[in-house]
Amino acid sequence: MKKYLLLFIIAVFAMSCSKKVEVKGKITGGSPLERIEFIEASGVATLPLINIGVNKDGTFAGSFDAPKSGMYVISYGGKQNLIYLKGGQKLEISGNGMTFPSEYVITGDAKKNNDFFTATQKYLSNYAQTVNMNELIMKDEKTFLKGIEKVQADVNKNIDESAKKFNPDNEVIAWKKNDLSSTLLTIMNQYDITHKQMGNPSFKVTKTFTDFENKLQENKEVMVKENPFYRQYLLGKMSPDFQKYAEANSKGKTDITTSELFTEYLKKNQKDLSQTAKDYLLAFVMAQSDIHPGSPDKTVEKIKKIIDTDIKDATIKEDLKKIQFAINGFKIGEQAPEASLAKQDGKAYKLSENKGKPYLLSFYASWNPYIGEATIPVLKEVVNFYKSKMNFVYVNVDDTKDQFIKTSNSLLKGITGVNVYGDGGLNSDIAKKYGVYGFKLPCFIVVDKDGKIASKPFFNLGDPELVTVLDKQTGLSAPKVDPRMQMQQMQPGMDPAAAAPQQVPPTATPQPAQTK
Repeated sequence: MKKYLLLFIIAVFAMSCSKKVEVKGKITGGSPLERIEFIEASGVATLPLINIGVNKDGTFAGSFDAPKSGMYVISYGGKQNLIYLKGGQKLEISGNGMTFPSEYVITGDAKKNNDFFTATQKYLSNYAQTVNMNELIMKDEKTFLKGIEKVQADVNKNIDESAKKFNPDNEVIAWKKNDLSSTLLTIMNQYDITHKQMGNPSFKVTKTFTDFENKLQENKEVMVKENPFYRQYLLGKMSPDFQKYAEANSKGKTDITTSELFTEYLKKNQKDLSQTAKDYLLAFVMAQSDIHPGSPDKTVEKIKKIIDTDIKDATIKEDLKKIQFAINGFKIGEQAPEASLAKQDGKAYKLSENKGKPYLLSFYASWNPYIGEATIPVLKEVVNFYKSKMNFVYVNVDDTKDQFIKTSNSLLKGITGVNVYGDGGLNSDIAKKYGVYGFKLPCFIVVDKDGKIASKPFFNLGDPELVTVLDKQTGLSAPKVDPRMQMQQMQPGMDPAAAAPQQVPPTATPQPAQTK
């Protein structure tokens, strides 16, 4: 009996520690071409945890591992909103295609926390209309602090009243109050900066001001982990000092990166800052400044070294490595990894079947709007020009094999090459190995005759750098394109730096400073 009781306890414990979030719902009037994504809001440089397709009737379903309990960004149709999730929950969410996810209805395990969150957000939106923060910032310090304290008291009162009404988990209430503190700190920093810029560079706030700032940061170790807005506040406080440091230490160094300078600055000028805070702030600076598609190989290697040596938090380190790989791809010369692929007839396909001849690996999906309207005509030209000297492999990452067959038959009919499917779409073996996400589609990678990576990921077939790589691999010389025609071939909205997940999701607390 004791044995079975122990097994039962272990089973219950395993369930309670589950990170899995099961999602299902319906978007009335939703489009099958739109996708739903969830991204961890408190992370740094985090990538989508899942990309869910919407069926013709508006229904959708999926599951993903939530790294931790907290705020997540849900996106659909170019719109975003925040939602509080916990591992082990079953999330049932619905809305209208015109307003989702700006507005949504939740049932199931996540209801009480998000009803609380929605209610406090609605109050803040209305409250912001009653406060002229720009005017308050121009007041003397005593009047300003009195106004800030009133904002804090009013909003906290609403948080407490909403907590009694909806009975959310304690951590959601704590998150909300910390988010409020982060917003108030940012406004206070703006007050300091504004008064220094008003012809008085030596302006200093009083001890009363700094004491209030410190009180708002009593939970700073939690805040720096959970709230991107608090990290922005810390960076804002450091900005003038870092600017001076960067100017003094970058003279004559033409290739030094912002990340390198900030790493040095943290070590020399911010010795009292916790390692946790340093990790989050450095990660933010790297993601914003030096991890993007245009990064030279030398910069990519420098950032890799900083991630390995200066970031101590294992989760942040892993997140940064993932997004750097997603944006910058493999190192040139690495062996192109094999992955599970299948042809339309179900037979397995190996990329190594191309050995002895270079090939262009193309990732696409039916729901990506750019694959049909802009890419296919250019793809036909590229294939026709280079097909005598190289192969072409088209990897479909749709949700189902049936959709793969329909898409490849319609879009790629008559185009030379091999059509294959990654079972599971964006969750497939090949998508994971090659760092393929929704914001990267369509994506093109050149592999040489020895099966080694010969290019970074490209998102525009007309990119002159891609043409240079193709020429080198084939020995051919493509005709030069008129720059004006080149611009016409550019695919709208396909800058992965802009399309990639936000490095700092929008704060859940609207700033009263923005409205009157």
